[in-house]
Amino acid sequence: MGETDPSELQSTPPSGTRLKRLTFGDLDGWTDDDQRAALAAFRRGAAVIADHPPKARAIGADAAGLTEILGRAGKLPPDPTLDAARAFFEAEFVPFEVAAGAGFFTGYYEPEVAGSMTPTAEFTVPLHRPPEDLVEIAPGEAPHLDPSFRFARRTPNGLAEHPDRAAIMAGALAGRYLELVYLKDPVDAFFIHVQGAARVALPDGRSMRLTYAAKSGHPYTPIGRVLVERGALTGDAVTMQAIRAWLTAHPAEAAGVMAKNRSYIFFREAPVADANLGPIAAAKVPLSAGRSLAVDRRQHTFHSPIWIETVLPDGGPYHRLTIAQDTGSAIVGPARGDIFFGSGEAAGEIAGAMRANGRFVVLMPKGRR
Repeated sequence: MGETDPSELQSTPPSGTRLKRLTFGDLDGWTDDDQRAALAAFRRGAAVIADHPPKARAIGADAAGLTEILGRAGKLPPDPTLDAARAFFEAEFVPFEVAAGAGFFTGYYEPEVAGSMTPTAEFTVPLHRPPEDLVEIAPGEAPHLDPSFRFARRTPNGLAEHPDRAAIMAGALAGRYLELVYLKDPVDAFFIHVQGAARVALPDGRSMRLTYAAKSGHPYTPIGRVLVERGALTGDAVTMQAIRAWLTAHPAEAAGVMAKNRSYIFFREAPVADANLGPIAAAKVPLSAGRSLAVDRRQHTFHSPIWIETVLPDGGPYHRLTIAQDTGSAIVGPARGDIFFGSGEAAGEIAGAMRANGRFVVLMPKGRR
């Protein structure tokens, strides 16, 4: 969705795609996991494949085969037994370890904040919907812009760079009626940009669900790196919590530091019928806490099941089956995963400190039949 890089400093994993075929018996904890939760997350893809079919990516998952498996999953009984859920994945897929030894995992979450539909003395910081002149561009479509740009501003004279975070913070979008909601704290707004979604509690008791819609196009700059370069933090202390604490403690400098990340996220309202689920993600399905994984969308086909073996910030093992349902501009590499931990402060505490190596195993379709 958004930038989704709580680690802020992780470099790109080794290039190339190395796949090692495994058996399910090779997966540490496979028989201890509750694959019913993974199957529930996987089955949500069946509802969107007609309009958003999976696309083949660099890792090489059979997108057509995955589409057929999603269709079969959608026809299963609503409450399968644990044995039936596990047997489904074992019958339909073959596990392949990706880039052995190179797995790296962070976490993200859906912030919950108070907001107002109108500006007040208390609520002054807007989250914006996309401007009408913002367009997504294909690689090479605007050779005069930075090659990394995937969004630009359409003008009578052609494509131009869109205003960046500093310009928007200074009022570049004022008067265009693009404000979706207003928040109290610019630091809250910044981290909602990083996470790519939010659950906003309005004064009338309603809850507004926002998710990523577009971005300004500018490359993402992790401000944790900026703070390390300034000597404000040390590399081993860079977590979401540490960054937030520094910004809150240095209000006079915070705006300038946040502006170093020129990328600016735009949102759309995306209601979710089940309040227990997370926001709508890049795969067009609502996220499931602990079961949805953000991946590099250039490498992995959405809806692919991915087995992960890593450790949580408290040192506990985290071995479970997840589903590739989201992405982020900072999630780069074949064995890079960002775990969705849920909504609210407790999920944020885990997500903000999550930063661990591990094993990344993608389940490939056995083949069409």
